[in-house]
Amino acid sequence: MTASWDGPGGAGDSRGAHGGAVKGGHDGGGSASPARVPVPLPVPAPAPGGAPPLPRPRQETVLSRGYRALTLGIVSVVFLVAFEATAVGTAMPVAADELDGVSVYAFAFSALFTTSLLGMVVSGQWADRRGPLPPLAWGIGSFGAGLVLSGTAATMGIFVLGRAVQGIGGGLLIVALYVTVSRAYPEVLRPTVLACFAAAWVVPAVVGPLIAGSVTQHLGWRWVFLGVPLLVVVPLVVMLPALRRAASGPLPGRPGEPGRPGTGQGRVDRGRLKYALALATGAGLLQYAGQEPDLLAALPAAAGAALLVPAALRLLPRGTYRAARGLPAVVLLRGIAAGGFVVAESFVPLMLVSQRGLSVTMAGLALAAGGATWALGSFTQSRARFGPYRERLARGGMVLVTGAVAYSPAVLAESVPVWTLAVAMAVGCYGMGLVISSTSVLLLQLSAPEEAGKNSAALQMSDSLSNVVLLAATGTAFALFGGGSVSVGAGGGAGGHAAAAAEGRPLAFVAVYAVAALVCAMGVGVAGRLRGQA
Repeated sequence: MTASWDGPGGAGDSRGAHGGAVKGGHDGGGSASPARVPVPLPVPAPAPGGAPPLPRPRQETVLSRGYRALTLGIVSVVFLVAFEATAVGTAMPVAADELDGVSVYAFAFSALFTTSLLGMVVSGQWADRRGPLPPLAWGIGSFGAGLVLSGTAATMGIFVLGRAVQGIGGGLLIVALYVTVSRAYPEVLRPTVLACFAAAWVVPAVVGPLIAGSVTQHLGWRWVFLGVPLLVVVPLVVMLPALRRAASGPLPGRPGEPGRPGTGQGRVDRGRLKYALALATGAGLLQYAGQEPDLLAALPAAAGAALLVPAALRLLPRGTYRAARGLPAVVLLRGIAAGGFVVAESFVPLMLVSQRGLSVTMAGLALAAGGATWALGSFTQSRARFGPYRERLARGGMVLVTGAVAYSPAVLAESVPVWTLAVAMAVGCYGMGLVISSTSVLLLQLSAPEEAGKNSAALQMSDSLSNVVLLAATGTAFALFGGGSVSVGAGGGAGGHAAAAAEGRPLAFVAVYAVAALVCAMGVGVAGRLRGQA
């Protein structure tokens, strides 16, 4: 999720003068202090009379005067979203157990991804026509409303509904941030902005599980959901003036093109909206069918596939599912990497609590190092010297991700120390930092300014669609091998450790990680096709 604006010192009009590259992403490389990035400037001429030349203007960074407020605002939003994501993952096993919803555990995650598909398409068109500010504001509002709904839920159905509302907000938010970055920052600063986004995940990833686990055990899981929404107000207020100044409104149209996307005068593409609705509905039906793997589930599964497949083919770049070189392969790799790793990461707390008898706090800490290593991977790819080798970085990252996912079920054996899983997930997160940030940078390089919303939406749709489909597939495998009877004991507390371990269904977790590892291995091949033919 990203943002953009005009900066001092020759950045130009951020609403249309960035040289044809557009991009977005809620990921990126991370550096605690943004690196200085030189802005090309003419060599100053000698002053009359042999005096020394005038000094060059100061080099621009993402914290220069013209960019500072927007950078701090959008990074703060990403920080709070990151904290919510890490905290919810830690509290989810207890929430599902208390609401008698462990059998639909995967659905509590995929509901968010399912509805975000619709939000992304809406946000892409909205941002291209009116600028990123409206979808950004509505996205933050919907995201907070979903958290409140889940936090006050009395049944698992209401809980999942809250996650769905949160997903709509997330879809609006992430694409709007992408468009903001493409408009507000010159191309040379965009990798650094993405690096800052990844850095914003470091602290939440380290302290989020610990805080969420402590809150869950002492105050209850509901406060994990209810504590975040009000905190988003401050960064939103900080960033709004700069966002209005730098990236509000439509892109200027070109003469003779009254219907050109970006002029604000073209029609809404209702066809894309219909396909987005079909995509979200189909994804939801597939996930629903995956929770009850019997003959009766065949009907919603078939209906879901019939809706999802044609819609996905229309909404994603042509050639995506055959990994055509260039933009289609970039979009496909994003989905493969995100889907495979999110599935693996989502089941880690449940596996450690139910199979190894850990408390929810300790289980969450198994993922704590991932934020720092993800940011490190993003920082690595943001270095200018690695620009020509971005395809190799992505492929190497996928190798690391595949190895981490494949190793995860090893901790089902009592003889394998749990800390080794923490190390494996940290390595996998480093690989994800390389892959996710590289695909974001490549998307911007391969996109024209007026296609910022559409292509950013496609990248994020691939991400969320893969999450939904893989969570449906792994949820089915989990249920088939008895995962629905898994228990977290007495709320995941110390008193329930023995009972939790006794409820082991190790084959259910092995099935989940086998599917995820196979998908990630496919991504290694796709990563070799990210650039077009020479």
